[in-house]
Amino acid sequence: MSLLDLASLVLAPTATKEGKVYSAIPDTGEGDMTFTRGSSATRVNSEGLIEKERGNLLLQSNTFNTTWTTTNANITGGQSGYDGSSHAWLFQSTSTLCRLNQSLSFTSIVTISVYAKSGTSSFLFLEYLGTVSQTWFNLTTGSVATTSNIIDANMQFIGDGWYRCSMTYNQSAVGELRIRISDSDNSNVTTSSSTIYIQDAQLEQGLVAQPYIPTTTTAVYEGITDDVPRVDYSGGGCPSLLLEPQRTNSIIDSEYFSSGWTKFGGSTIEVGYQSPEGLNNAVKATRGSNRTLMRSNNYATLSVNNVLSIYAKSGNINKISLDIGDEGETEFDLTDEWQRFDIVVNPSTYRFCDIAMPNSSSSGDYFYIYGAMFETSASYPSSYIPTYGTSTTRVADSCSKTGISELIGQTEGTFYVETKSIANDGTFKQIAFDDGTTSNLITIDYTSTDNQLRSFIRDGGTAYSMTATITDSTTFNKIAIKAKDNDFAMWVNGTEVATSETATYPNNLANIEFDNGSGGGLFYGNVKQMILFPTALTDTQLEELTK
Repeated sequence: MSLLDLASLVLAPTATKEGKVYSAIPDTGEGDMTFTRGSSATRVNSEGLIEKERGNLLLQSNTFNTTWTTTNANITGGQSGYDGSSHAWLFQSTSTLCRLNQSLSFTSIVTISVYAKSGTSSFLFLEYLGTVSQTWFNLTTGSVATTSNIIDANMQFIGDGWYRCSMTYNQSAVGELRIRISDSDNSNVTTSSSTIYIQDAQLEQGLVAQPYIPTTTTAVYEGITDDVPRVDYSGGGCPSLLLEPQRTNSIIDSEYFSSGWTKFGGSTIEVGYQSPEGLNNAVKATRGSNRTLMRSNNYATLSVNNVLSIYAKSGNINKISLDIGDEGETEFDLTDEWQRFDIVVNPSTYRFCDIAMPNSSSSGDYFYIYGAMFETSASYPSSYIPTYGTSTTRVADSCSKTGISELIGQTEGTFYVETKSIANDGTFKQIAFDDGTTSNLITIDYTSTDNQLRSFIRDGGTAYSMTATITDSTTFNKIAIKAKDNDFAMWVNGTEVATSETATYPNNLANIEFDNGSGGGLFYGNVKQMILFPTALTDTQLEELTK
């Protein structure tokens, strides 16, 4: 018989949906955990790539005769599309300066994309009026021409004359997006009755066009959106549920390194390189005359810990230096694989942070960077928070389950978790099995002492505890608490590490909470597995379970 045959609840957080982490046992929904996080977030997915929320911000993205305004043009649906459907549109000018347009009320680094095919005209013209940004796409030759304020522009050939055309720009002022027909690659004028075919427009934050998301009357988001649990694969192997505190990335352009950074000595950045997302949204940073590439504009808070982190990999040079508040640089070795580097500094005078080349570098040396992040009042880096024109906050993760007294032993039990703490940072991180109060509970705690575990037991007014020192709280540990009147034990990684022969079993245990039972001692870290048994397992079974 397997130990799992004795379990009343098994949580292996691979199956999730918005607001829910499913239990494997029972499979009736009775053991499913409730999850909340009032913001988007990122995770490392099963391919080892950063995954984040993405969305199409346009309305009626392929219904060009609704939200879109037509000027000097006709739009006719039911045309043969790039995807074999009849969902394309014939876009025809009736006079010069024809256009389809949609008003936009936000500012950000964005990418507009649309599928297009030549008709009697060969030129698609995309334009944003706010900060004027313009790109012409030759639908016959596949060439692109741009004006100022364009970060990048691309054409991807789809087949049968269709291209996906995209333009990335800094939408620094609210304004109007326009899709137009042109007669050449430097004009916004077209003759009457010129035609092209269009389909599936998308506007998204960031430096690249991603797979199309259809919209109707509202923007649509996918990925790690609000209240979606993060099944995280950081470090490889089996996934875990990632729970983190609220954090803010103060850097306002975390991937483009434009706004909020001052570049030195003619240093340059070039977009279009493959990033830890697997997309071409990393940048090549090249040194000018000064080895300090760029400096932030006063992000740091004085007299508290600040964390600067960045993903980087080698170019023709294999070192990068980071500094906060002119407190002394930290130099890191780079490889040809993406790695994340961070420094934690309590600055006393200056508020800036620097990204620099090593002393041995010369003008023209380069490396690749992605995902800069600056967190104040923090002693360790949290998961990446992307920003596009403004600082962004990720709200804390919260997970719990109430009303499951029938799954928790009421006179004895075994409580098992495979977990790790997010950091040794002097705070308690607790998981409680309780009655909805702190009067009756059993906890599994990472304490405020580095690499120390504790189980706290309270039966009415009487409190007991067991503590043990482990090798490393920030790596995964298999922890089990055997609980029975006058027979409590803590097992970690195949070894019994603490006992109590005086503790008594609490009454009316009915809840699982990732805190101390009253909202304090919030657990932040990773949980690979949680198993509850309604009986106290034997020593042999506990060794097998935790080894």
